[in-house]
Amino acid sequence: MPTTDINAELLEGLPEPAIVVLGQRVLLSNSAARALLGETIDGTPVEAVISHPAALEALSGRDQAEDVELTGLDGSRRYWLMRAAQLGDGTRLIRFVDRSEARAAEQMRVDFVANASHELRTPLATLIGYAETLREQAAEIDPATRDRFLAVVHEEARRMQRVVEDLISLSRIEAEKFTTPTDAVDLAPLIDEATDGVRRMADERRSDLVRNVEQKLPSIAADRSQILQLLENLLTNALRYGEPGTPVTVSAALEGSMVHLSVSDEGEGIAPEHVRRVTERFYRVDTSRSRSLGGTGLGLSIVKHIVERHHGRLSIDSTVGRGTTVHVLLPVAERPS
Repeated sequence: MPTTDINAELLEGLPEPAIVVLGQRVLLSNSAARALLGETIDGTPVEAVISHPAALEALSGRDQAEDVELTGLDGSRRYWLMRAAQLGDGTRLIRFVDRSEARAAEQMRVDFVANASHELRTPLATLIGYAETLREQAAEIDPATRDRFLAVVHEEARRMQRVVEDLISLSRIEAEKFTTPTDAVDLAPLIDEATDGVRRMADERRSDLVRNVEQKLPSIAADRSQILQLLENLLTNALRYGEPGTPVTVSAALEGSMVHLSVSDEGEGIAPEHVRRVTERFYRVDTSRSRSLGGTGLGLSIVKHIVERHHGRLSIDSTVGRGTTVHVLLPVAERPS
């Protein structure tokens, strides 16, 4: 069998786009490369196929070319890593490894650190400012002003504490995401515990907590503490963003092999373009309103990760001007055989 035939078969077996170059011309390509770079690239000069100055510079020498990051190869915003290797017959194998997902994950990490720093820096600046005033002008500040300053310091410290606790919680949930919970947990008592935990907030906002839980609800396969956290986050969010004086309803019923849990409010609602993003870390529809109400921007992200760990499903229905309902489907625990 001719060498080119063998190379063609090997090339086609590679999962990523790949070409074989002889001199400065494309000798062979696989179907993935032709889909990326063009169907008629075989026999074409390399510079007509890869119109990237850094890549062409790396390929122009005789030595092993360094890896080069590329964008815009196919007119999209995907990121590629070009890798070249010398073959024994004077040709070079050039592969294009799609790095888009890794790049997106890295950008998420960068954004996460930036957002976390911002969330902590803002209350920290307030703390420092008020503390310096209290220290440097202690003799000049009247008792009423001092008490007001101390109340601000306390509230900002609590705000930082909530952010840190949510960050730790999110990190713990992500670390456990590959361990599927199997304990049989009764949901009804957890709903009662969660509603009791937010009762004070509900009273302050003059909102009734309406419980609509199906009788004899089967147990779910769950991590008890995480489901309680999920419930508390959903109820707190509903109370925070629902209109004062309107009810918050928590419902649970069997739906096939899953338990359908939902929490509804009667608030401003969320516009469609924001609904798909509200589970992102630190994403806020209204930044100023969320911060003024004490939100950390991590509540629904924590809920999302808890649901994913439990192999459940999360969805959000919202109508602007009418309110929001968060739906969570959780698997029923297996009965002992």
